[in-house]
Amino acid sequence: MPTMDRLRAMNYFVRAAELGSLSAAARSLATTQPTVSKQIAALEAALRVRLLERGPARVVLTDEGARFLDSARRLLEDYDEAVTALDERTRQPRGLVRISAPVALGELHLNALMLQALQQYPELRIDLLLEDRFVDPIEERFDLMVRIGHTLPPDLVARELATWPRYIVASPDYLQRHGRPRRPQDLVRHPFLRYLLGADDTVQLTGPGGTVDVPVTARYRLNSAVALLDAVRDGAGIAFQPCWMVNELLRRKELVRLLPQWTGPSQTVHLVYPPRRRQPMRVQLMLDLLAAKLRAL
Repeated sequence: MPTMDRLRAMNYFVRAAELGSLSAAARSLATTQPTVSKQIAALEAALRVRLLERGPARVVLTDEGARFLDSARRLLEDYDEAVTALDERTRQPRGLVRISAPVALGELHLNALMLQALQQYPELRIDLLLEDRFVDPIEERFDLMVRIGHTLPPDLVARELATWPRYIVASPDYLQRHGRPRRPQDLVRHPFLRYLLGADDTVQLTGPGGTVDVPVTARYRLNSAVALLDAVRDGAGIAFQPCWMVNELLRRKELVRLLPQWTGPSQTVHLVYPPRRRQPMRVQLMLDLLAAKLRAL
């Protein structure tokens, strides 16, 4: 079995072992299930061992396959690093970087960063998936993930980049119609706009008097941070908003920060990625660009 064919077959084997099925491996590698099956069978024949037990829906590692898996991963990583080292001698990042990020952060800030990177590095390609759910970087083949406020799995590398305060904001039009709250207890008389997930009937504020819980009336709850911001700008009510979403609007006086000595629960942002001994140049570049951008917010 030629060396390059063996490397390809090992890649198919590792993906099938990680995902638990030949069809899932085929989808992740943009090929067909028969191709994956044929390549792994050829690898097993070359090694003279059975690596996977095939079932109707799933594959399971044999004892020999479990022992071979770690070695195969290391060999593939070494090969990738060798190719990366050749690329780095040209000082031009090239190839695909797959990034996952929350929807609002991506639309408002990261999309522009991606376009700048593509313009500056003509051989770079980027997949940017904007979803608020936590994706599995191993199963879904992501190089980098931007996460805000999620529980972080222990088997991933997580770099904490910034902690963002959340402000209480409203539009000038809303305040003209309803008046301005002067203390936390005044919020009881105002309609609150809330992000749907995890929202309850109280808001927590931290300020000169410590931390207080204030009961509020949430007349409108929704699961889109961008739509929530639009509702605030349209004068529908008062809301918590993270500083990175509203700083520019506050500067332009399109929104007003209320109770400026008080803030809501802060957001912590992490860059998350699978552990590897060395990041390819293209991934390290995007990691550095994202870190700088997120800290600046």
